[in-house]
Amino acid sequence: MADQFDPLKLENQLCFPLYACAKEIVKAYKPYLDELDLTYTQYITMMVMWEHKELRVKEVGQYLYLDSSTLTPLLKRLEEKGYVARRRSKSDERDLIVSVTDAGMALREKALTVPQRLAACVNLEPEKAQLLYGILYELLGRLGGGNEKQSVGPESK
Repeated sequence: MADQFDPLKLENQLCFPLYACAKEIVKAYKPYLDELDLTYTQYITMMVMWEHKELRVKEVGQYLYLDSSTLTPLLKRLEEKGYVARRRSKSDERDLIVSVTDAGMALREKALTVPQRLAACVNLEPEKAQLLYGILYELLGRLGGGNEKQSVGPESK
């Protein structure tokens, strides 16, 4: 017989396994990212920068679902490491532009094995991984105001 408090049981929460998996995935990344002297958040920021080369801070935040109070110190640390450069936009002084440096692009070569190494740790069948990927991006799109992976990023906001 179900009781009125069943909705409050941890085992009945979708948010908990998402939270726990995210935490464990970030933990699994740590030894590989330590070799690169990056945190997980710095790593995903660099992934965006490797792909786009130059973006406004606001756009980086949209890609990563991070606000400027989180991005500012993160980008400052990446700049101190020499991986990105920040400058004010000439057309609008309020806009801060971030661009990946040569050193940042060189780091991409070192990071190339990280996804395969992590996939080996997770050991999820490719079909299941693809299904999970699709479901998570659909959920992220719904929560973030978009509607699927294709709409994730600055152009969707």
